Amino acid sequence: MTPSARVQAAIDLLESIVAAARDSGAAADTLIARYFAERRYAGSKDRRAVRDLVYAAIRQLGERPESGRAAMLALAATDPEIAALFDGVGHGPAPIGENEKAAAPGTAPDWILTRLRDSGLDGEELPALIDRAPLDVRINWLRDAPTPIEGAEPIPGLPDALRLPSGTNIETLPAYQDGAIEVQDAGSQIVTLAAKAIPGMRIVDLCAGAGGKTLALAALMGNEGALLATDTDRARLSRLAPRAARAGATIVETRLLNPGHESEILSDWSETADCVLIDAPCSGTGTWRRNPEARWRLTPDRIERLTRTQRHVLDIGAALVKPGGALVYIVCSLLDEEGAGQVSAFLADYPGWTADSLALPAGRVHGAGVRLTPAHDATDGFFVARLQRAC
Repeated sequence: MTPSARVQAAIDLLESIVAAARDSGAAADTLIARYFAERRYAGSKDRRAVRDLVYAAIRQLGERPESGRAAMLALAATDPEIAALFDGVGHGPAPIGENEKAAAPGTAPDWILTRLRDSGLDGEELPALIDRAPLDVRINWLRDAPTPIEGAEPIPGLPDALRLPSGTNIETLPAYQDGAIEVQDAGSQIVTLAAKAIPGMRIVDLCAGAGGKTLALAALMGNEGALLATDTDRARLSRLAPRAARAGATIVETRLLNPGHESEILSDWSETADCVLIDAPCSGTGTWRRNPEARWRLTPDRIERLTRTQRHVLDIGAALVKPGGALVYIVCSLLDEEGAGQVSAFLADYPGWTADSLALPAGRVHGAGVRLTPAHDATDGFFVARLQRAC
């Protein structure tokens, strides 16, 4: 592909991504993978260059643009070399019209920025939300120590974590193939520590998804005890069993939940869990570094639906905790209505519960919990609280 053709390919992809964000379609990564699966002629350098153009344009735009071309014009406005590739030659994009408008740059839609500021974020915190994310892995001590990884650096405060060079092909590493490492952001590893998991405990990972935190819990438990991973999403939960097998996590049981009937399906765990970990469905405002187009998908109505779901899973989780046990509430959101506000409402509704103090290797006290942010902690954004039931 010529440089101009790469720009046009990025425009075509951005057009699909904008439409998917508007219509709740596939994620950007999925669309990019599909695009190149249909264009085998594009080499690895072409794919990388187009992908970089696409994500550079997405990160630059807070509001969802009108079109893929408007998005790329915004990038061209900051880079004369890209602007020069709008030459109309071959498969390249048509020249830039005299009155043609580029999309306006920004960090996020204005209504979300207002809510983030109301949640105590401003200054350097906001632009850091859309920086490129690092590649972090967790060392899995259920397997033998991993073979050395070139360029890997330790992460302060996390002896079981490594930060790998950007662009590392993780799946080709012997340590990954052996199950000795798992891809997991440092922030995700840190908030999982709030469970205070030790061997022999009974723990429920209530919104387990594909099981990143489940596997971390199994390692902390040394494969001793009972660990139940549940979710309502069959496709995501089905990915956990093969991951657990590769990681050597033998204590994991998976259970698919039927929405509206969760308590019935979990009745055998009622008031018996030492800890219930809830990585609740949320807006994902703390993970924009990895999914920057997610800013274009959010609406006030969606956040309202998410907060109702969060209240629902908190009620389900509370019923599983034994007297003296704990509920750990986690969201990868930096909005107080999903984090500190939810915990405050829970404590008001459950007078027999209290917020436990947390000593984590990163983060700052926020409300009744701890908040991690990309700017302050070099992790994804999280809120976590540990809620203790009275004996």
